Amino acid sequence: MKKVLLVALSFLLLSGVSFAQQTIKIGGIFDITGATGDVGAPYAVAAREYIKYVNKHGGVNGKQIDLIDVDYAYKIPQAVSAYKEMTSKGAIAILGWGTGDTEAMAPMVAKDKIPYISASYSEHLVFEKTPYNFIAGASYSDQARLALQWIKDTWKDKSRAPRVALLYNDTGFGRSPIQDAEDFAKKIGVEIVDKEIIGLRDLDATTQLLNMQKKNADYAINQHTLMATATILKDAKKLGLKTKFIGLNWAFSETLIKMAGDAANGFMAPMPFAFWTETNLKGVQLMHKVHKEISGNDEPQPVNYTQGFISAYLLVEALKKAGTNLSGEGIKKVLESNKFDMMGLSADIAYKSDIRKPNMAAKMYVIKNGKIEPLTALLKY
Repeated sequence: MKKVLLVALSFLLLSGVSFAQQTIKIGGIFDITGATGDVGAPYAVAAREYIKYVNKHGGVNGKQIDLIDVDYAYKIPQAVSAYKEMTSKGAIAILGWGTGDTEAMAPMVAKDKIPYISASYSEHLVFEKTPYNFIAGASYSDQARLALQWIKDTWKDKSRAPRVALLYNDTGFGRSPIQDAEDFAKKIGVEIVDKEIIGLRDLDATTQLLNMQKKNADYAINQHTLMATATILKDAKKLGLKTKFIGLNWAFSETLIKMAGDAANGFMAPMPFAFWTETNLKGVQLMHKVHKEISGNDEPQPVNYTQGFISAYLLVEALKKAGTNLSGEGIKKVLESNKFDMMGLSADIAYKSDIRKPNMAAKMYVIKNGKIEPLTALLKY
């Protein structure tokens, strides 16, 4: 009897080893219920759906991907705890989320050599001191620079410089592009006349907008997610402000139109990512196919879905190219030495080891009559 049990145990252990060898473990640290869950939930859905799609179609080089993901509710201690648990379970790369937690964990990520593709587009994550962090779109700072340059280039009044206010939340995400925006505005001759802090979940921005009104801002650049942006736009409409509002990527989506109603008309954004309706793009066609096949429906998805799809797609492509060298160093080398065709979902992604900006590409979009329309070709600064 004892001999039979030992044989059975050996079989189970060998089966477990065999299963482990046939899977690639990755982590997913998502915000679904926290302060940025309004944009984090569709991001997480896209990442999960794409990984399921890849597994359904044979996995990566014959191996299934085991996505270990959590909702950390935008709380840094929970993100750190999740990271440690995922890496202890063998995750070799992670799809991350927020700026505050990603920046806080960057030294740990570097020490552990875990490639970390974040939904934060903070420029603090692209330099040599964060060698294993990768952002998958134009940085917040570059988006702000592109917006400022567009303001400068389209400004008609030659008697004075355009006046710009900066609206942001007091988090790592909110603060990330502010100093870079101020420095760039000074460089090109745009006047920053006001800075106002508005919370991500605030339902009233009247006081801050009245402060801004006293400074006669022509434009306001807004670094928030959707809830605060809807509050800002609706309050600005109530107050009758003439200021034109420009959001960075997380402030602008199809969902905002439902949340802000008529107040969203005229709102603009330098957007690095494709929208669900841009079906002429190969990448958008793939997103439609994946979503329908995995979810069983073809309901339109907001641009935040595109962003989650891009991150998951990029990591899968890197895993494919890494082949049998599925170490952190191996995946990092692949990311830094290849150009990734994003099929129009964003500009193609190509990193360098000394500055891991994937690109600096974005087009200006505007909400007009309740619909999102492109306003420019690719912006430059």
